[in-house]
Amino acid sequence: KALAKAVNDFDLVISAVPGFLGQRTMIQVIKQKKNLVDISFMPENVMDLDSLAKENKVTVIMDCGVAPGMPNYIVGYHNRMMKISEMECLVGGLPKIRVIPFEYRAPFSPLDVIEEYTRPARYVENSNLVVKPALSDAEYVHFDNIGTLEAFNTDGLRSLIYTMRHIPFMKEKTLRYPGHIKLIKALKSAGFFDKQPIDVNGVQIIPFDFTSKILFTEWKLDMEEPEFTVMRVILRGKQRGVSKEIIYELYDEFEPKERLSSMARATGFTATGTAEMILNGIFTEKGVFPPELVGRKALKTISRYGRKSAGFWFFQSASVTIPESLHQTFASSASRVISSSHGLKT
Repeated sequence: KALAKAVNDFDLVISAVPGFLGQRTMIQVIKQKKNLVDISFMPENVMDLDSLAKENKVTVIMDCGVAPGMPNYIVGYHNRMMKISEMECLVGGLPKIRVIPFEYRAPFSPLDVIEEYTRPARYVENSNLVVKPALSDAEYVHFDNIGTLEAFNTDGLRSLIYTMRHIPFMKEKTLRYPGHIKLIKALKSAGFFDKQPIDVNGVQIIPFDFTSKILFTEWKLDMEEPEFTVMRVILRGKQRGVSKEIIYELYDEFEPKERLSSMARATGFTATGTAEMILNGIFTEKGVFPPELVGRKALKTISRYGRKSAGFWFFQSASVTIPESLHQTFASSASRVISSSHGLKT
């Protein structure tokens, strides 16, 4: 009732609640016949609510943050112009000042960060869905304006797994300072993320709740703490018969004048750009939609929206034509990766 009253006078709602509240919030907003843009990163399958949204004649666009969100728009945009064979997304938000032991601050709900570290990671290899533990397949990646970061598997592809089945290779990895995931793996293997209660001096305690409480304090991002968001999206494929590699890179820092974190801006501008697109009648279809299916105008609309805002992120793309010999080298390399994979195929 409180939610129904809160949204009653509005045409559109942006839901930025923690993931465990996402589905319940979405259901109630849809029942109030309000259009919705969602960035809650809920674990449930949002598409199950498609018929409910259509019955209530509302538009719901899910996963409209920095990632998932912007990469989905990018893939959806280029999917109409080229035959994509590979898609890779690397993304992370980090403090500029590294403080031992974790060298991390949570720019969004710490509970969702822990969920990201524990939810099995799904990605696509040679058109097969592969499931591996989160934090697996760690690798070092260099960024010119940052240095070396560590990338590891997380479950960020989400709807792309189903809407872009024709793309044979897709993966998403989260970025952290080197060494961070070793600490997280130690906590995980020691049982600190377990959700089964244990007895401590006659008191039932859930390790996950205890750990979350500790890490919430340790990972709290201060209002004016310097931080940055970085993302790299790589697409490989063919356009009009020519092999191409397209790279988008995002880098943004805390904006002191507006006192906005880079993660708030990169996530919020994607969400509010999507909202503006619905309110201006650019996208009017009813039902639940992932960003990649919204349409070609979406990426241009959101990019323009961001650039209108003071000090918005540095966001660029580069398109490179790949010689056929090198393109075959990519294919050969991918084949070797598949042959050595021990992932669970479903």
